[in-house]
Amino acid sequence: MRTLKPIVLSLAAMCYAAFWSPAIDAAGLMTPTGSSLPPLEISEHHVDVVIEDGYAVTSVEQVFHNPNGADLEAIYSFPVPDKAAVGEFTYWIDGQPVTGEVIEKERAREIYETEKQDGREAALAEQDSYRTFDIAVYPVRAGQDVRTRLTYIQPVHVDTSIGRYVYPLEEGGVDEEKLSFWTYQDAVKERFSFNLTFRSSWPIDEFRLPQHPQANIQMLSDTEWEVSLANETGAREEGMNTAPTPAIAHRLDQDIVVYWRQSEGLPGSVELVTFKEQAGGRGTFMMTLTPGDDLAPITEGRDWVFVLDLSGSMQGKFQSLVEGVNKGLASLNPDDRFRIVLFNDRAREVTRGFENADPEAIQSYIRALENTRPDNGTNLFAGLDLGMQLLDADRSSALILVTDGVANLGYTEKKDFLDLLENQDVRLFTFVMGNSANRPLLESMAKVSNGFAMNISNSDDIAGKLMEATSRLTHETLHDIDIRFSGVKVGDLSPERVGSLYRGQQLIVFGHYWTGGVANVTINGKVSGEDTRYSTLFEFPEISTLHPEIDRLWAFASIEDLQNRLDYFGEGADIEQAITDLAVENGLVTNYTSMIVLRDKRFDELGINRHNKARVEKEHLAREQRAAQGVRNNRVDQNQPMYSKTRPSHGNGGGAFGPWMLVLLLPLLLKHIGFRKL
Repeated sequence: MRTLKPIVLSLAAMCYAAFWSPAIDAAGLMTPTGSSLPPLEISEHHVDVVIEDGYAVTSVEQVFHNPNGADLEAIYSFPVPDKAAVGEFTYWIDGQPVTGEVIEKERAREIYETEKQDGREAALAEQDSYRTFDIAVYPVRAGQDVRTRLTYIQPVHVDTSIGRYVYPLEEGGVDEEKLSFWTYQDAVKERFSFNLTFRSSWPIDEFRLPQHPQANIQMLSDTEWEVSLANETGAREEGMNTAPTPAIAHRLDQDIVVYWRQSEGLPGSVELVTFKEQAGGRGTFMMTLTPGDDLAPITEGRDWVFVLDLSGSMQGKFQSLVEGVNKGLASLNPDDRFRIVLFNDRAREVTRGFENADPEAIQSYIRALENTRPDNGTNLFAGLDLGMQLLDADRSSALILVTDGVANLGYTEKKDFLDLLENQDVRLFTFVMGNSANRPLLESMAKVSNGFAMNISNSDDIAGKLMEATSRLTHETLHDIDIRFSGVKVGDLSPERVGSLYRGQQLIVFGHYWTGGVANVTINGKVSGEDTRYSTLFEFPEISTLHPEIDRLWAFASIEDLQNRLDYFGEGADIEQAITDLAVENGLVTNYTSMIVLRDKRFDELGINRHNKARVEKEHLAREQRAAQGVRNNRVDQNQPMYSKTRPSHGNGGGAFGPWMLVLLLPLLLKHIGFRKL
């Protein structure tokens, strides 16, 4: 008999946003520092997105107006999007755009403070851990405008034939120190626009924006689409002397989520995008694998462990959570069992070990939960630790963890949680809700346990996201994955460790290569303990100049690998220096580097090379060339397909639901998810 591997399912990072309707605050604000003056007005907010060749380039240009009678310093803040590498911050000085350069964080802060003290224009972009990019600008002249542009790039995954892009605007609210900042202006006063251009190697059936039905969606062809949102108010009508209207152009309090659905029956595939400027030199590649639908469906009995957050932040929300648990328990099969664990500053079990899922037992424990009141802090570790106890190796198990992922009592370091999961034979599946959730912690916990993390916005199709999760858990898993290349020299692969691949999930691999030629690519793994192998042949080009952004994407993925290693093993000066060197070389803002904007002559006087300026110019030129070329097909395994079956899809269906529907849909999730002993 095979050793059974219990499964952990985590509905995590939801205590702020999943079970109630919060007052969502907005992103991209500019606030005076050290002053009681009113915040700057957002006069214009323009977003341009291009999604093509497996990644998205997002440029955000904003104009702020200082209505005050004094010059001031201001802070501009923007949520950190998932997997996004910020490579450009531009600040207009004397009407001319100046692009920032990346240097070590401490030195950048020192230079900015010196420039400010001497009355010279400067801007500083810093990363506040996983929460926001914070940019300080000085001076913002009295009664004048200030213009900024932030550009970031990120890989774009397709999951079970559904693609998704999120422009983040909501602030999750879990950082109390920032709440005062986020309560300021959340609206554009004059002009707002959101324009998205989409080019695909594969035909697309439909585009949709669940929370923005007013969006203009145009199908140019089945592989090229455009989406736009725009509004203008406050400007005078031509030839009229009427006063500007007081209406706002757009509110910045809701994420813009874009979905697209690929046509059914498309083949599994391998796609390759490269950048290599010189023959014989080093190139960079992004390889995207979309497996065929060859992971068989599974069903089996299970144990359920509910680990519920009872901390003070759950006030006003806990009863909704209890109702969701009630509906979930009622949907269990008679031979299923359950446990209920609560945690705040400590953890305790409500049940007495595993209980049979009969109606009488369920109602007894639901009444006990209804008489419980949230209070105190959040000892997430204690709750997770207690929930993992008593797991039966002879039964498949699911652990449902409901929390915001922000631990403030007991063990709180990331390494503590990773050690806990590595010492248990479990898998963690986590829904990460909100832009301020501790995404790095939850994603690392999922990865170390060979599970997965799923990011969810309040503007998402929640039912669709649950369908994705269900698809993961009702089918076999390809695990212990090993990727091998021969015929072409490759190295510096990221991710360093792939782990598992679930039904519908793409795998994106970054790396370097040194010579062009035909490569043999092989993927080895196991399905239910049996060896499985996929292979193909395709060519790496000797010269390829259309995608310079791939260098930044590789660097960002490598930095994530290094940061995970640092979080796991603790402090390491060598790893920190490696992150710093990678970030400076590739012009990326990280926890150890910042982007400084100065007058051009000050860059020269301070000995700061304009490497990032040159890189940005190269990237802008390449984007113009790609736009002129139009749609490209990046599939490289046509002659020898890696997969024999078509890629999986959900088929038709779905709908737009608010995040609170997760509670009502929890019974559906429990009812339809099957678990397999691995």
